Amino acid sequence: MADFFYILFGLFWYALLILLPGGTFAIILHFLLSLPMQRRDRALFFLDLLETATDRGQNVEKAILSAAEGHDPAMGFRFHLLAAYIENGARLGEALEKVPDFLPPQVNAILRASEKLGDTRNVLPACREVLRAPPDTVRTTVQYMIAILMLFAPIGGFMIWELSVFVIPRFREVAAGASVKLWPLTLFVFGHTNWLIAFEAAIFLTLLTSAAIYVGGPGFVRFFRSRGFPVVDWISWRLPWKQKRLQRTFSAMLAVLLDGGVPEAEAVRLAGDCTANEICRNRTARIVAALQQGNKLDEAVRLLDDSGEFHWRLTNAAHANGGFLNALRGWHEALDAKAFQEQETTAHVLTSGLVILNGVVVGLIATAMFGVLVAILNGQINL
Repeated sequence: MADFFYILFGLFWYALLILLPGGTFAIILHFLLSLPMQRRDRALFFLDLLETATDRGQNVEKAILSAAEGHDPAMGFRFHLLAAYIENGARLGEALEKVPDFLPPQVNAILRASEKLGDTRNVLPACREVLRAPPDTVRTTVQYMIAILMLFAPIGGFMIWELSVFVIPRFREVAAGASVKLWPLTLFVFGHTNWLIAFEAAIFLTLLTSAAIYVGGPGFVRFFRSRGFPVVDWISWRLPWKQKRLQRTFSAMLAVLLDGGVPEAEAVRLAGDCTANEICRNRTARIVAALQQGNKLDEAVRLLDDSGEFHWRLTNAAHANGGFLNALRGWHEALDAKAFQEQETTAHVLTSGLVILNGVVVGLIATAMFGVLVAILNGQINL
């Protein structure tokens, strides 16, 4: 009977100290990693709301207020804040400008531009192009990198610090007392443990930044944006998959505007604004200047796509039936596919590389410590 109570007591403490913290960590991690998809679902619901209102000929502001009356928490507090601004007399574009974190920057810019044009219905396909979900493999890989490596990096750094403070000094004392010559690798590791700790800390900070960007989304990145010094926009343009998505956003919005009869120069300018990226805006300004100098649109867009593929895609779209958006749909799907492939490849390479680097650090420390023992044994054998 006493053994049974000891078993129950052990299970109780196991659940309290191991399962409860682990389960809490898993719940918090799941909640954080699901935030990007929750933001996307809310944005898609908002687009469905706008589409339903425009199909019925209903005022979109009134439709938003009607939806907000239900106080559905699934839409998030920003939706109700948007509705509050509209209730106080703001138009949809003005309310979106005051609540910039409710929708992704590109969707926000597209809807604000559509209000100026007086045609919200026709820009909704371009908004859905922006919100297209990545494949499950891409999301799984990114989440694996954030969850697993963020757990291992601080643990690895802490263990190296413990070894450098409590274990390595003792090994040095033993080696000094035995008057043996240590391996060069052992001397290198013992003399550079601070660098190994700094390396693990750098990995952790890098992963922490990546996790903050992934979880925080556009609202987090917006704090680091600056029109005068657009470092964030420059980085986004230099990342291959980000560049392709920006090109897709520009192309989709340009197609919608051209189908709506907007003049080419104005359509290019508005499409550039809808990317919410300063590098794209600068390039589209050069496209507008080229159009004003008499160049054709399909030639001028070469300034946005160095590969030249957008040039011939737009040339063919100009001669196709069914409008620019339908003609360029294959181009947009190709950009999405390439972007997802590049993002998945990068995530796999980074994940594998960081795991290998952590393994190399652990191997160096283990080899250095065993090197002390081997040197002592060799010294005793020589004696």
